[in-house]
Amino acid sequence: MSQQKISINNGNGQGITLSAIINFPERFDENKQYAAVVVSHPGGGVKEQTAGLYAKKLAEKGLITIAYDASYQGESTGEPRQLENPYIRTEDVSAVVDYLTTLSYVDAEKIGAMGICAGAGYTANAAINDHRIKAVGLVSAVNIGSMFRNGWENNVKDAEATPYLLAGVNARTSDAKEGLQTMPLAPMKEEDAPNEELREAWEYYHTDRCQYPTAPGWATLRSLTQIITYDAYNKAEAFFTQPLLAIVGSVAGSAWMSDDLLKIAATADKKKYVIEGANHMSLYDRENYVNEAVSQLAPFFAEKL
Repeated sequence: MSQQKISINNGNGQGITLSAIINFPERFDENKQYAAVVVSHPGGGVKEQTAGLYAKKLAEKGLITIAYDASYQGESTGEPRQLENPYIRTEDVSAVVDYLTTLSYVDAEKIGAMGICAGAGYTANAAINDHRIKAVGLVSAVNIGSMFRNGWENNVKDAEATPYLLAGVNARTSDAKEGLQTMPLAPMKEEDAPNEELREAWEYYHTDRCQYPTAPGWATLRSLTQIITYDAYNKAEAFFTQPLLAIVGSVAGSAWMSDDLLKIAATADKKKYVIEGANHMSLYDRENYVNEAVSQLAPFFAEKL
């Protein structure tokens, strides 16, 4: 397997260039055509972390894969840095699909997409909008709007999230006058974590486990004005018609967000695969769990693309 760092001109009207890594399968032949999969990273992540890991392992199974940095994040361009606008993150997925359609060695009828955490939610939303995506894989899926509105364990009512909406609005005013306000996307300190699962999020992003220089772990506070009202699964009951595989850990606090999509997605070809013993974060980088997830994703994409 080989890989190459590439730049993708994002045609979504923001003047962004996406930084990405394309992975090729063993014995790649540019005169042949291959199925390809876009891999989207979690909120706060970058392509060198879990997205890159899944992309590499799927390429080893015969797929062309691209892991990329979201607009405004990682090595991709755009200001303000660390903007987490879910509508733009969703469009990023389609921008990578745009690029794949220009490659002679990619079969444009065999393009799939997967993501981890918020990247999975963005992937689902992209698939609802963009039917060039023919199959969808989700790992520890998070609908970022639901998570911020309803809490990690779905125990907060929508209207109770109004203070977050107001915080985003106030941040926009403050940004205009004084400079950028920020918020953590995962706990910035171990003692800030409310439970063990989110303590692992701190460990993943801020220790030798998987920290990376371009992944600071925070986002612009102004992003809340888009996040709070966003629904990654908007109109899934009408337009999510592609095959769907959702992979969740058996002890993941976030599993309800995969269930939400599985309940409403229009497709009849939908499946949940549960990895025993895994929590939300385990599926990012724990080798045994990642390998089990890939053992499901690789044949899924091989069959459906």
